[in-house]
Amino acid sequence: MVEQDWLSARFAEHKSRLHAVAYRMLGSPSDAEDAVQEAWLRVSRADTGQVENPAGWLTTIVARVCLNMLEARKARREDPTGTLPPEPTAPHMPAQPSGQAAGPEDQTLLADSVGIALMVVLDTLTPAERLAFVLHDIFALSFAEIGAIIDRSPAAARQLASRARNRIRGAADASDAARSQKREIVEAFLAAARSADFTALLELLDPDAVAIQLRGANEVAAFFAGRAQAARLALVDGTPAAVWSQRGRPKALFTFTVRDDKITRIAVDTDPDRLSALDVVFLSARDKDLR
Repeated sequence: MVEQDWLSARFAEHKSRLHAVAYRMLGSPSDAEDAVQEAWLRVSRADTGQVENPAGWLTTIVARVCLNMLEARKARREDPTGTLPPEPTAPHMPAQPSGQAAGPEDQTLLADSVGIALMVVLDTLTPAERLAFVLHDIFALSFAEIGAIIDRSPAAARQLASRARNRIRGAADASDAARSQKREIVEAFLAAARSADFTALLELLDPDAVAIQLRGANEVAAFFAGRAQAARLALVDGTPAAVWSQRGRPKALFTFTVRDDKITRIAVDTDPDRLSALDVVFLSARDKDLR
């Protein structure tokens, strides 16, 4: 009974971090909860006599459960989990192991690790690559510890993490380039609308562009020409858009679909509940570094 009480206390103490590990590994809160529950079943039946580092031991068990789930998912050829729900509150991330100070690129990856976009990229990795990257770059486990989980050498674990990191960085660079290009197009559209430059609007719009209940570049351009005086360029949840606000509160959101450098659709959202939940960063011509 004493040992069981000790196990329960240690598991409760580290449960938040274990759930965070599982979520990063699996990309789904419900799957993460299943993994943590399965880990508890294994922990409750384990011999704890040789356990010197409860946190590391529990993390290893959860990671192995997650690896099994990822491999089973791949074997069933399941589709990626799709659109992810809101990110759970991230626990305090541990410091880098002694002698492995994080460089600028590692810090950038670590900062990006709490984002939804990263979870989408992680779905493109193999289970072993995903585990190596998540446990090392996000949760600072050593390659020796990771190698023991996947039955590979520390050098092999390092190579897996490096391969995953390169693929993630490439996807992030492509995403940044697309976001930068979209910002330029939205910014040009707002400028043309404010100055009633009909010709410039037509150049930015796809011939079959749709906005509100309007269809066709001519109708959309005619509607916006001379308008959008109060709409401001902004990053909305990280994506270039336009926002009309009143007394500092967003009242209308204009989102743009861009394909082949042309605006194909402009959607307007005025729902106050949705608008209040947005992460809005207003931009100006001086904010090029925020793209």
